[in-house]
Amino acid sequence: MRPFTAEHLPPAWPARHFPSGLLAVRGRIAAGLLDRVGPDGAVRDACRSRVLESALTLALLERQGSRHAGARAGLVRYLERHRPTGDLLDNAVVEAALGQGGQPVPEEVAEAVVGEVPDFAGARKRTLVHALFAMLGATPGPRDWGPEAFDVSALHPWAAVQVTAVKAVLGRTAGQPLSADDLALLVSTQRRGTVWEGNLLIHLSVLHALADQPGTGATVGEGLRTALLHQRDDGGMPFVTDTATWSTVTAGLALHAAGAPPRVLHRVARYLVRAQQEDGGWSYTDQARLSDTDCTSVAVEFLHQLDRDEYRDSVRRGVAALIAVRGPDGGFPTYGAGTPSEACMTAAAVNALSTQACLPDGVVTSALRHLVNSQQQDGSFPPGWSVSRLHTLFRVHLAVGHANRQAFPSVRTMHQRITSLVCAAQGDDGGYGQQAVSRSDAISTSYALIILTGCPDPAPAARAARYLLSHVRPDGSVDSPPDMVGPRPFPYHVPVLADAFALLALGHLTFRVQLPRSVAPGPRRSGAQPVGGAAL
Repeated sequence: MRPFTAEHLPPAWPARHFPSGLLAVRGRIAAGLLDRVGPDGAVRDACRSRVLESALTLALLERQGSRHAGARAGLVRYLERHRPTGDLLDNAVVEAALGQGGQPVPEEVAEAVVGEVPDFAGARKRTLVHALFAMLGATPGPRDWGPEAFDVSALHPWAAVQVTAVKAVLGRTAGQPLSADDLALLVSTQRRGTVWEGNLLIHLSVLHALADQPGTGATVGEGLRTALLHQRDDGGMPFVTDTATWSTVTAGLALHAAGAPPRVLHRVARYLVRAQQEDGGWSYTDQARLSDTDCTSVAVEFLHQLDRDEYRDSVRRGVAALIAVRGPDGGFPTYGAGTPSEACMTAAAVNALSTQACLPDGVVTSALRHLVNSQQQDGSFPPGWSVSRLHTLFRVHLAVGHANRQAFPSVRTMHQRITSLVCAAQGDDGGYGQQAVSRSDAISTSYALIILTGCPDPAPAARAARYLLSHVRPDGSVDSPPDMVGPRPFPYHVPVLADAFALLALGHLTFRVQLPRSVAPGPRRSGAQPVGGAAL
């Protein structure tokens, strides 16, 4: 996600095209992020409450009778405030949690969910929706799901546990007992005071799956008490305990592009070195053990950019972790070797691997071919880990630029289609929405602005910058809706991510803008000024 170096940038744009307060606002965002860097180097922000986990927790509490009355009251208040929300899934979940039990599973919700995930995940998501509503008291209709719906042989550990919990819940409604192996797997995730892998949705699903199993009452009760340790002040429950590593790598790369003080950046880097997993990768939080391609790729980029010599060993191990999960199709998955390749993760890996001079033959070229083959008719890509279609677009845009020497005609055509889509999608307000029919928002506009900085005409970038600056609060935080999804396609909200991506986008922009030398000395190329210096 790092900005391009001088040789990969088109001619600089005159500063007169852009808002006069650009550097000042960028400085506010950077100052706010710098304040969030903790003594240990991590950038932490609480994952906000979500309707789904709040409803699942309330349903478990109902099984416990009069215990945890205060927690129950908070959950009810939270869900009442989200009735209705205008969101199909949330509305249905709230009604199931607060209404009469025994209603059929809303099939229109299952259809909507399946339509927003990659094809390879469709069958699993359909069963997940039916199981979630069964946990809330709905009645799944009789159905032969087929063995493939519960096949965990090619799944990463999180998905395997989630699918096993789903199988247990749906099997219970069909009178099918849970096997000893499945029971052992579910119980193995439970430890007093600890949410397995930091994932509350899986934790709660496991508790629902175990709730009617003989001899598991104490385990379920302790698991519920553990979950309630994470109840938010608004009464609701979050999707995950935290996203410390993902927030840190994203903020770190943005702060580096903004010229933040090296002592702070090295503090961030030392946290990442400590958080690196045994396999060389990084997970979304230091509370989890499953590495993912996204965090690993951005960590490699950040550490290489900051000091390639100081962090040589961590970068080497991170690169090896990426190569180890590369698929036979040349693409890269989110989690683990043997799982399906995805466009966004492939672009992320290319961005990281492009920092290296020596790689196995054909790694980047085959990854670019995978991206070409993944592009859809409208120029976009299959759903990734963001609600916004622009997230994958900007990652692919950067991958093509960083792998410039290995680009071939079909890659250039792919990139042209990305640029055309983004230029055509700009709203009258200068901003961009998550999808073609969505209202403009700050984080989607940040993604688009990164792409627009590579265009010849400065006007679209200037309009996007004005929109983005108008959504920065006085304290430097950015007003934007939930963007990340987990599990797909359910959005969750960690506000600091909007700050990080906005700062990153402004970093890309100001590397392209020709600023007066009096603003910040020491340009990286003649006539063009990167972010940093006086603005911070």
